[in-house]
Amino acid sequence: MSDSRTRINLAIAWLLFWSLMTATAIQEYLRSGGSQLWQPIVWETTSFLVVTLLLTLQRRYTRRYDALVGSPVRWFARQLVWLPVYWVAFTPLAFGMRHLLYCMAGDVYTHGAWPEVLLYENVKMTVFFFIFATITFGILSYHAMLAEKLRLERVNASLREVQLLRLTQQLQPHFLFNALNTISSLMHTDVHRADAMLVQLADVLRATLDVGEQHQVPLSTELRLLRGYAALMAERFADRVSIAWHVDESLLDCPVPVMSLQPLLENIFKHTVERRRQPTAIGIAAHREDGLLVLRVEDNAGQLATACDDGAGVGGIGVRNLRERLAAGYGAGATFNLVQLAPAGVRAEMRLPCVS
Repeated sequence: MSDSRTRINLAIAWLLFWSLMTATAIQEYLRSGGSQLWQPIVWETTSFLVVTLLLTLQRRYTRRYDALVGSPVRWFARQLVWLPVYWVAFTPLAFGMRHLLYCMAGDVYTHGAWPEVLLYENVKMTVFFFIFATITFGILSYHAMLAEKLRLERVNASLREVQLLRLTQQLQPHFLFNALNTISSLMHTDVHRADAMLVQLADVLRATLDVGEQHQVPLSTELRLLRGYAALMAERFADRVSIAWHVDESLLDCPVPVMSLQPLLENIFKHTVERRRQPTAIGIAAHREDGLLVLRVEDNAGQLATACDDGAGVGGIGVRNLRERLAAGYGAGATFNLVQLAPAGVRAEMRLPCVS
């Protein structure tokens, strides 16, 4: 249900509630022998107007605390600050309006002694305040539950897509063919290097299975997969690529979206390293900046227009999937950007929250 639809339903319910209160007041007034029906209408209308004003102000200034609905004690504590406002404001405003309207009608509004009136009205306001706060809490909790359900559905959809993407990227014949072809070539010249590549290839495949159905993995697990893939590709392009790692070891426990870095590195090899004969320098970094985990994968030769033209790398399914997963998992708390470096090079950068 949309927010506008919810507000309309609440407004209708609020009007129906006060209509019932007015009808009840009229019934009680007639039962007690009253004959001027405008009087109970004035009582309830003035109460309705003042309470609506107070509730509107309370909602306006406490809306910022909606995120605390998952911590009921903290949420109710923020609302409780407004209870003295009801005590101080309701009786003077409502009774002042009644005195004015009665005077305009040529009558006098009479009531009990002020201490008695204040005590009675404040008790009523206290009961009403907690009823309203409880109803508001229930509505916010319901919307939070729906939002969380939608977020999980989006995450699951993105995870299914990335699982398919992972299979097509890392188990694709093209990747395996190149890796095995490199190993086959090394078998005749350097058995130890060929054996090391086989072990590395097995580790890459094993790492993809280890993450299973997880939405997030520690940065250490993501880097394990990335280092394995980088080692295989660096061996294949041994004379055309160099990779520098700059990783803050204190961030290895930070959770990151599974399979978020490997497509970025693959994109560099696909769109830059494979297309040029000159050496390409690649930098991979993980550090903390402004309280966020910053992950960077960049090269010194790529062009953004070329890097974003097709495929499952940064510019195609991979980046779209990554952006959707970040939005679903972190909302506005995470960002992903592609930057053209000068005179050449492309930087892919993710910023994620990390509490480790």
